[in-house]
Amino acid sequence: MNPVLHFNGPVWRPPYESTSQLLQVTSGCSWHRCKFCTLYGEHKFRMSPMNEIETDLRVINEFQPRAHRVFLTGANPFVLTTSRLTDIALLVRKYVGKGHPTIGCFARITDISRKSVEDLKQLHHLGFDHLTIGVESADSETLARVNKGYDAAEVAEQCGKLEEAGIHYNIFYLVGLAGSGNGERNAAKTAEVFSKLHPASIGILSLTLFPESQLYKEMQQGLYVEATEHERFDEMICLISLLKCKTHILGRTVSNPVPFTGSLPTDREVLLKTLMDAKSRLSEDSLRRYRDSIVSL
Repeated sequence: MNPVLHFNGPVWRPPYESTSQLLQVTSGCSWHRCKFCTLYGEHKFRMSPMNEIETDLRVINEFQPRAHRVFLTGANPFVLTTSRLTDIALLVRKYVGKGHPTIGCFARITDISRKSVEDLKQLHHLGFDHLTIGVESADSETLARVNKGYDAAEVAEQCGKLEEAGIHYNIFYLVGLAGSGNGERNAAKTAEVFSKLHPASIGILSLTLFPESQLYKEMQQGLYVEATEHERFDEMICLISLLKCKTHILGRTVSNPVPFTGSLPTDREVLLKTLMDAKSRLSEDSLRRYRDSIVSL
């Protein structure tokens, strides 16, 4: 048996999925219109044929017999129909580990909206849990500005459906996305929505624009003003100060010049002190040099 799995597009996974077995079921992004994103380049969205998925699962069964969790790759595999995701989950059960392996993947808010609560309960029963959602913001003005394809009310509604179905989820917030002068408004509006939900974790990333993105081009044309690095600290401080939900805050990514992690509400003061101390200690110029040194996320 050829031990090479089918991966024919960019592959990304969250840090907390580092021990999960990767399995390609889609590649590229079905939306591919967010103005800031360059993760999938010119790669077109593709669904992997079921025979290709099963072939890969046979390889996993032979070479990774102790696998206990599978992370489906692609920008948003949860866009697939409930029927197709069910078929994939049944194949995962057939070939992966013993008992009932769990399944994670990236999902868009719009992917969840296409599924009923009953659909979601069925998928949860088959192992889908701890989905990862790049929400980026829950401020409708910011979401519209960067063409995310949904608004704040939909974030609340669709995450609420996951909770009703028993599916845990992790969300990401993108600092700086609202542009200069708008960060604290974005943070406050987002905190208001997130505080009504129960995310397992909130990953905090900082916007890093690359020339290939539409938002970078708009910045060059004077249509968008990038948030300063100190503004980003103020935005993170505002968000963490206002969040009322019990969750984990994950800020250890290359996009953040100062890494931080903690739990809310227990570590709120420690997190705030870390960010406030960093803002007072680090100059705008040094932080900008760090941002400009980032070549890949």
